[in-house]
Amino acid sequence: MPALYSPIRRAAQLLVRAFFRQVEVTGLEHVPPEGGGILVSWHPNGMIDPVLIFTQFPREVAFGARHGLFKVPLMGWLMRNMGVVPIYRAADVSSASVEERRMANRESLEALASEVVSGRFSCLFPEGASHDAPHLLELKTGVARFYYQARQMQEGGSQPPVILPVGLHYDHKRSYRSSAHVAFHSPLELPPELDLTPPPDEDGDLVRERCRGLTSVIEEALCDVVGATDTWELHSLMHRARKLVRAERAARAETNPGKVRIDERTLGFARVRAGYNARVETHPEEVGVLRVRVTEYDADLRALRLEDHELDRGPRLASKSVAMILAHQVVLVFVLLPPVVLLGWAINLPVLLGLWILSKVLSAKRKDEASVKVAFGVVAFPVTWLVVGLFAAWGHQQIGAAVPGIPNAPILAGVFTVLLGIVGGMVALQYLRVARDTARAVRVRFTRARRRVTLARLKIERSEIYDELMAMMGDLALPGAVASDGRVVQDS
Repeated sequence: MPALYSPIRRAAQLLVRAFFRQVEVTGLEHVPPEGGGILVSWHPNGMIDPVLIFTQFPREVAFGARHGLFKVPLMGWLMRNMGVVPIYRAADVSSASVEERRMANRESLEALASEVVSGRFSCLFPEGASHDAPHLLELKTGVARFYYQARQMQEGGSQPPVILPVGLHYDHKRSYRSSAHVAFHSPLELPPELDLTPPPDEDGDLVRERCRGLTSVIEEALCDVVGATDTWELHSLMHRARKLVRAERAARAETNPGKVRIDERTLGFARVRAGYNARVETHPEEVGVLRVRVTEYDADLRALRLEDHELDRGPRLASKSVAMILAHQVVLVFVLLPPVVLLGWAINLPVLLGLWILSKVLSAKRKDEASVKVAFGVVAFPVTWLVVGLFAAWGHQQIGAAVPGIPNAPILAGVFTVLLGIVGGMVALQYLRVARDTARAVRVRFTRARRRVTLARLKIERSEIYDELMAMMGDLALPGAVASDGRVVQDS
């Protein structure tokens, strides 16, 4: 293991916990306890994707990264000491000859393959680039070539490496304190014609054909793992159908399944997507009609700014730290708490605004914004707290010199201010969430009171769409299982 692997991993885990409000990990039972393998994932969120896999995968993993990143100060030093292998892409070394590019690429694959042969896992993103699309980009054959190269380098009789698909899911991938889901799926089962160790002198055409075949198998698996859709419109409608089904199930069971977790959200979406893909082939006209109906239902809910379950009940107005009635909660959230969090905002808000501006200026695409925020925030916030602490210590010393009765404790004042900046920032973020939820609770309850007829109509529409969905997908084998309260859970 590289010398800095463990301490950097622990530091990265702290960073992930600070950036994400919730990270759910599923499928750890699919990770073999020994032997090497290859993790393959799509790439929707820049540098956040490898960081999540690096911190959540239970075994040691070696990454490949384009060689240009090794020239970045500090980042290059960290990657070298983590065992990251430089990857030379043709687009990045266009000045070199064709033979030089091939040689550099071959050496990169051999270095990564040797890690797999030694019993580690390697992580590759076969799309070759990060993106904002709701589907996979065209997969490169590099993973397949890498897999067969690792098999050729193994000693006879050794267990061949496994290929483990990874699903990365974000509810708001650009936002601070959002949620993420890392899903490790079962290793790929390869057909016999692909599950073999090719001879070193195999014909080039056969090599390319086999690599294309394995790439197709990986692509098909990843499409299911990530829930790929053709358009964001279809992606959004599938999530609407997921929420509709969950709310209607709970209403008929007279239960309250509570707030949906991101792993349930992923699994529920997978059920809707599997049903849609199956029935759009066999019942295209019926699916088209139902899609129009869900679109109109979705538009009505968006116009009212309501969620499906809010047709049955309003949001809970109380929380553990807030009074049980609306008037008390409003007073607490909007009158009493602001003075407490004011200093936290004063210290941290300029940094937040600066990071937001930097993420817009430096990000070529939306998928880079979270990476920019993390990269600069990990330095900007501690520096800000330190500067404010030093300023507080200096200010206390000046005041103490002018007013003799004040205790001379500048160091204590500086440390207290630093802690107040850290804790105050955390409290300020929590306050913002509570204030936003409280404002939404008030608005939704007013909407429910004023639009009773509209809500009644939408409940009928939801029920009818639910019945059509269940009739259409009733005999399909869908992923997961349905709990008694309407939640979607992993099928044991």
